[in-house]
Amino acid sequence: MKLPVLAALAVVLAACTPGSNNQPAPQQPAADVKTDVAAMGQVTLTVWDQETRGGQEAQITALNTQFQAKYPNIRINRVARSFDDLRSTIKLGLSGTDAPDVAQVNNGKQDMGAFVKAGLLRPLDPYAGAYQWTQRFPDSIRRLASYPDAGDSLGEGKLWGLPQTGELVGIWYNKAKLTELGLQPPKTWEEFDAALAKAKSAGQLPIQLGNLEKSSGPYLYALAMHRFGKPDDETELATGRADANWLTEPNRQAARQVVDWVDKGYLTTGFAGLKSDDAWANFAKGDGVFHINGTWILPDLKAAMGDNAGFQLPPGGTVTGGTGIPWAISAKSKNPDAAAAYINFITTPEAMKILADNGNLPVLDAAKQSAAGPVREVFDAFSKASASPGLVPYLDYATPNAYEVVSGSVEQLMAKQLDVQAFLGKLQADLESSRGGR
Repeated sequence: MKLPVLAALAVVLAACTPGSNNQPAPQQPAADVKTDVAAMGQVTLTVWDQETRGGQEAQITALNTQFQAKYPNIRINRVARSFDDLRSTIKLGLSGTDAPDVAQVNNGKQDMGAFVKAGLLRPLDPYAGAYQWTQRFPDSIRRLASYPDAGDSLGEGKLWGLPQTGELVGIWYNKAKLTELGLQPPKTWEEFDAALAKAKSAGQLPIQLGNLEKSSGPYLYALAMHRFGKPDDETELATGRADANWLTEPNRQAARQVVDWVDKGYLTTGFAGLKSDDAWANFAKGDGVFHINGTWILPDLKAAMGDNAGFQLPPGGTVTGGTGIPWAISAKSKNPDAAAAYINFITTPEAMKILADNGNLPVLDAAKQSAAGPVREVFDAFSKASASPGLVPYLDYATPNAYEVVSGSVEQLMAKQLDVQAFLGKLQADLESSRGGR
């Protein structure tokens, strides 16, 4: 669910303050951290978020209301944008004179990593100690929002954000359509192949897909990678590690698999011109047996389809995912203690229950939440995946240009503008160009 940042914004990072000369934002001494919110005086917190879908909007509205009721001296000035709009404006926002106090910042090197390097974010380690985030959030979660000051290695260094939600990109399916076709949710790749073929022969759309924003294509290619590759190798590619290599036979097989799905007519006609949100909406209306997408659409599919929506991990158990977009504090915030108190409030165990009650996947304690139907399926899938070595990061975390390169290259592969070797060659060239930081 990611869109490229406008190229014109890149120059801002080199000249912004405090981030000129690539100086990191100063870390607040732990002894100076204040957690008594009521004693902070009258404060207005400007918060930029992308919690705009149904269940997302409901949970953050409820939490904001509770926070302001508990701390009437704090007023939240909420600026809500879609993920695409937030990601395309956040660089200018963080570097401007009216920077938000709190903002959701995408984990990848091209976003959070770049902002860390430019000194646009405040390190959260002092607050992690004060609020016991290091005890509540396992290292596996905190690593996905950790960078050294150079912003070049995801998973190392200081903590710069804290997530509310977990995420998986798995296989959504229409239960009624599977029943009509005499099929069960596929447990093996061979069963998945058979289900796609049977759906096509029965006049059904096998896979609903919209790739106008170029975000869904990488999810489809990652799904194919899970069939042929190993999770350790995929993780190395997704994080741009020194031993990573795109030019391997499993990656060739994955690319050929995507081309095969296109050639067999298994994807939505005109998928290149269809918006991702329109694709899941069409799936919710009954157009498509399967849909490859993230768990962030759970509240919407649940509302539209009820228990007819099904969710499963890919056969074999390897799955793309991790955390939702972390909440970070701007280096320019004049109220960092209040900002940290807000982040703490929306990530407590009580907040996790509110998330779950609104159909969202909480990053902590998903297995403990009361749920049924597709909500239960998603929660259980995340609990299983997050405890296994099969959970691998998004492919666009790897390099400063990974989103643009991966999404654009997959689009060209599916359009037959690149053959398999040329496709992988473009990904490898981008990886090689960024080796200095990994």
